[in-house]
Amino acid sequence: MTTYGMPFFLEDKSGKLTGSDFVDINDRLCLALRCTARGSTRTAYVIYSKTDSVTTLVTLHFGPNNSLGTISFGSGAQVPMSEFLVESSAPGSTKTRKFTGSDGHEYRWSWRTTTSEEWTCTDSSNHQVASYSLKVPGEPEYNGSSGCVLTIEEAYPHLVTEMLASLTIMRHIVAHNL
Repeated sequence: MTTYGMPFFLEDKSGKLTGSDFVDINDRLCLALRCTARGSTRTAYVIYSKTDSVTTLVTLHFGPNNSLGTISFGSGAQVPMSEFLVESSAPGSTKTRKFTGSDGHEYRWSWRTTTSEEWTCTDSSNHQVASYSLKVPGEPEYNGSSGCVLTIEEAYPHLVTEMLASLTIMRHIVAHNL
């Protein structure tokens, strides 16, 4: 993968939880989030790479009434989302959750902790690793773009899929007031 000395800027093409493409502005990678099943008892999504091959990287299953369900990486075992993305002990913790990445380090997503970002992900040393920003108010509409961006620091390419999966769950939690 090409090193640019800058973060991955993954443009969220639709800005919707129901599915989108996340395309790096420097063409280093492209991920897709797709809804594969929607019904009264469950909703399922897959995240796959459109860069190298069309392989399923993550599967997300939500339960009845949009409840948290399970997550699985690749063909691995399903893990309850509540075990993968653990609530913080801090007040208002439903919008602040942590997970252990595949690199063994802990990461924490927080909602609206800054004025410029909807979501911020920090490591255990409180260094920002990723963020998700909404379209800037007043910014013109661009054809084929929502104006939303998932930014992941360039030192974390090994966590891109986990960042998108955990962010999707966090956005679902807020959207459905879980």
